[in-house]
Amino acid sequence: MMWIRRHWLLLLLLNLVFDAVILMALVPIRIESREEVFEIPTGTWARRMAGEKIEILPQAVYLALGVRDVLVLRNLDTVPQIFGPTLIMPNQSFKLPFELASDYQFACTAHLSGQMTVVVDPEPTLGWSRLVWRVKTLTRHLPTTKIAETKIATQK
Repeated sequence: MMWIRRHWLLLLLLNLVFDAVILMALVPIRIESREEVFEIPTGTWARRMAGEKIEILPQAVYLALGVRDVLVLRNLDTVPQIFGPTLIMPNQSFKLPFELASDYQFACTAHLSGQMTVVVDPEPTLGWSRLVWRVKTLTRHLPTTKIAETKIATQK
């Protein structure tokens, strides 16, 4: 009993963390759209031809079945762009729905490397898989520091 009186704040914090984890695993995922939209801005091709090394799209796009499983690319540039086998004309959009969880590689002229990876995760169902999906989603959006990037580069 004495231990509880001394450590009540620690117990309260542990209880709050436990409750947050349970909520993350059980609360339904609410989204407005299943589309993940990326735009190729006007002037991208001209900037590249001028020698500028710009990345306008992420190297990897992360989707999840049943949550956000439709990739949309909008070409707002003045020249056509290629994504996989598809030619996206200026001011057109291309929608690609995914139905299978996997990692996909596509040729993409909007990237300096010419490649784009689309990672499609399984549907985050109730419980553990939803918790893991939420944690992965949160960590993907955390800003990286130059120190962490340097460590990763030196380990390769």
